[in-house]
Parts: sequence; C-alpha cells; structure tokens
Amino acid sequence: MTTPAPEGGKARRAAGYLVTGLALLLLWVAFVAPRPVLGWSPTPLALLRIPAEGILIVAALLVLRGRARRWLEVVVGVLLATLLLVRLLDAGFLTTLYRPFNPITDWRYVGSAKDLVGDSVGPFAALLAVVGAALLGVGLLVVMPLALRRLGRLVDRHRTGALRSVVGAAIVWVACLSLGVGATSDLPVASASTAGLAVHEATTVRDGLHDRAVFAEQIPVDPLRDTPPADLLTALRGKDVVIVFVESYGKVAVTQSPDVSAALSVGTKDLAGAGYSMRSAWLTSPTFGGVSWLAHSTLQSGLWVDSQQRYDQLLDAEPHGTKRLTLARAFAEAGWHTVDVIPANRRDWPEGIAFYGYDHVYDARTLGYSGPGFGYGPMPDQYTLSAFDRLELARPAQGSRRPVMAEIDLVSSHVPWAPLPRLVDWSAVGNGSVFDAQAGRATPRDVVWSSPAGVRTAYGQTIAYSIDSVVSFLRHTHDDNLVVVMLGDHQPISLVSGDNASHDVPVAVIARDPSVLERIHSWGWQTGLRPGIGAPVWPMDRFRNRFLTAYGPQGG
Repeated sequence: MTTPAPEGGKARRAAGYLVTGLALLLLWVAFVAPRPVLGWSPTPLALLRIPAEGILIVAALLVLRGRARRWLEVVVGVLLATLLLVRLLDAGFLTTLYRPFNPITDWRYVGSAKDLVGDSVGPFAALLAVVGAALLGVGLLVVMPLALRRLGRLVDRHRTGALRSVVGAAIVWVACLSLGVGATSDLPVASASTAGLAVHEATTVRDGLHDRAVFAEQIPVDPLRDTPPADLLTALRGKDVVIVFVESYGKVAVTQSPDVSAALSVGTKDLAGAGYSMRSAWLTSPTFGGVSWLAHSTLQSGLWVDSQQRYDQLLDAEPHGTKRLTLARAFAEAGWHTVDVIPANRRDWPEGIAFYGYDHVYDARTLGYSGPGFGYGPMPDQYTLSAFDRLELARPAQGSRRPVMAEIDLVSSHVPWAPLPRLVDWSAVGNGSVFDAQAGRATPRDVVWSSPAGVRTAYGQTIAYSIDSVVSFLRHTHDDNLVVVMLGDHQPISLVSGDNASHDVPVAVIARDPSVLERIHSWGWQTGLRPGIGAPVWPMDRFRNRFLTAYGPQGG
C-alpha cells in the first residue's frame, strides 16, 4: 500500500514547479524578446520563436561542471538581464524621445526623467516609479543568474531529454532559417534577438567613441571665431535682440492644432497692426520630444549637438582653451549686455557664463515670482516676459544702458501641458500673485491625460498660450528697437507628433525696423508668423553662421 505524501511535501513540490516554470519563462523572454524599433508594438507572437542563444546555453550547461558552470550562470545571467533592461529602456526612449537608448550617455537622464514624471503625475508617483525601476533593475540582475542555475539543475536531472531537445531545436532552427519561416511578418521563428542586440549595443559604444573623436575635430573649426568685435552684428547696433525658445513648439503644432493656427493668424495680424514685420521658416532640430538643451547649444554654437555626449564634450572644450563663438558671446563681444532667462532652473548654471558668454543668468530663484506654478513651469510665460522687461528693458531708464541680448526659455508648453495659465492685464502682473486666482480653476493634468485626444488638445492650447504671450508682450512693450527670434526647440513626444514625424520646428524673425528684415530677404523666408509647407528648411546648426553673416558688414 502506497503511503500518501505529506501535504507539506506536495506544497513544496508545487512551489518548486512554479519557480522552475517562472525561471524558464523569464529566460525565454530574455532570449526571444525583439529589440524595439519605431512603430513597433509588443505582441505575444514574439514568444513563439526558437532562440539560438537558448540552444547554445543548454548545450553549455550539458558540458560544463563546477566553477566553469557557476561562472557561466553568473556572467550570462547578468548579460541577459542587462540586455533585457536595455530593451525596456529602448522602448521608453523611442516612445518619448523618438530614438533608442544610448548606453554611453543616457544614464545621465535619470534625474531629468524623475523630474519629468513628477511634473506629469506628481512627486509621489514619480518617487514610486523611480523606486520601482530601481527594484526592477536590481531584481533582474539578481534573479536572472538564479534562473540560469535553476535551468542547469533541470538539465542535470534530465540530461538525455535535454540533449535530445538541443539537437531537435537546432535542426528546427536551421530549417526555419533556411525556409524563412516567421512568427510574424517581421519576426523570424529562428531567433537570434539577444545576440543581435548585444552586437548592436557594442557597435553603439564603438560608434560613440568614434563620434567623440570626430566631434573633437569639429569644435575648434570656427570660421567666425576670430571676427573682430567691430565687425560683429553691425546692422543690429543699438537694438535689443531676444531669442525666444518656445518649449515643444514643433511642426505638428502649426499643421495640426486649430488653437495654434488661430494664435498664429491673429498674432500675425495684431503685430502687423502694431507696426511689426515678420518672416518665418523651418529649422530641423537635433532632438525630439525633449532634451531641449541640445537644440539651444546647436543654435548658439553652429555645431550639430544631437547627443548628451556631444553636449558635454562641447561645454568641456571651453576650459581646455577651445573657444567657440556662440551667439551670446558674439553679442557680448560686440558690446551688448547678454542675459539668459531660464524660469524652470532652480540651481546654479556656471556654463551659461563660462561657455555661452552670458553676463547674467536669471532663474526661478531670481525672477521674483510669488504666484503658483502651472504644471512643469514654476511661473507662467507671461510673467517670465514681464520680469525680463522689468529687470532688463525698463531698468535703467532708456538711453542710459547698453542694448540687451537675451535668450528666454518659455516653459508653459512643457509636458504635461496642464494646468494652463491665462493671460492677465500686463499692468496687473506685478510679482505674479495675481495668478493665485487661477490656481485650481484650470483643467488638471489627470483629466488632460485621461485620453490621447485630451493630451493633443492641451498641447495645442499651451503652445497657443505661449505664442499669445509673446505677441501680447510685443504689442505692449515700449521698446521700438526690439528684434525677436521666436522658435521651437523640438517636436513634442510621439503621442502628439505621431510616428515618423520630422524634427522640424518653426522659426520667425520679428522687428519694427524694416531694415532688419531687408537684411534677410535673400533667405526666402515667408511673411508672417506661420511658415507654410514651401518655406525653407534649414538644419538648426546653420542658423548661427547665416545670422551673423546677414547682420555683419557684408550682409544683406
């Protein structure tokens, strides 16, 4: 008579089977999960494949013993976990920044990602997301080697079956590869996804190191660096010049948002009525969905800064004697008082003075705002422009100061695009406490983000608000010698821009003095704030040279 197994023994065996099954599933996913690409969406059919890496690993487990086996489990386990994490990071970066994760530089974005998530869903949720991501990463690095050890024990208990499985799987893999059998139209049954990803990442690192050498040769090559100060910006002498970056102001805003279309049409009409002339076109940004500082440095330096590696390399070149003539530095050398206005910055930024050449940097701590924040922006765009007017254009009295050159970052249109501030009378802006009355009345971000359509609508509304702020500011300023370059830094995330969107952003030059626009007549830019489909498209790094040339002694 057979003695029934104790209940505790059955539970342990069931738990063992469950753990083994989960370990095998985790390994299978790590082996066959494809590398995300633009337009790709995950499908369960991706698991219905035969991984070449799995066949080789099981074969190695059959052969190796002792210390060699243990090293295999640890090294391969950590490698599989790392590559699975890279796939997850690729998916996140493709969704938000329209490009895959860069293993050399993108680890630096952890802090920025946390801030961005916090602005979108709240600081507590952002903290939970960071903690969850950290636990996931550490957990995979620990669990994957244990899963391989579990597989090794299973192989040891069923060596004959494991050997037959390896041989059979290898035969089927070769046959499927030869016949081109696919689990889907773009996923072959004969999988080598993990090996391909490892090669791709190694190639990315190699290419990154090569690009560092290439960019190091480009940085010191500056045909305008030795231009005498007397020959810089001669056609703009005596004028205040402001470069206004509107956050996330991309081509999709111009072509698809009715709110932005109306703001541009009304703005063009209102500015023309106030004596302004406008010319507009497109610039191709080096970045997409975020990382605005790449666009700012590209415009300023005349170099294509499309990665964090290039950005760090460019700014690091200055202390080592490689002086780049940024737009701000050109204005400073020509006699302008140069300032940068960064309302979302809450910490010191010495590079603004050391590299870019600004005389002074204003940020959230020094702009004097006493009102509520709106989404990502600690202050509305209208207040930012009002503070700049008060701090620089109106003080000291007109006629007793040097002309001002400024870069101003408008951030009300930064994701999460909610809640949205509203314009108030300029005379009532003051220290910003007037905006207290709007707190809690605007549509909150959780409502906006409840549907993709809501997000797209809110995006267009915030861009329209930023444009309205600039137009209203220009109409109310008493500075008749003001010249404004208004442009976007990058397209918004693909949820708004859509798949396969361009990197193009609108740019406009605005001035009351007709001679300012006569200087750029040869550019072929279109009249008004809204560039059409046929307007010129320039890479953003071309702007610096053409601008300095147009307004130099030989320009026009």
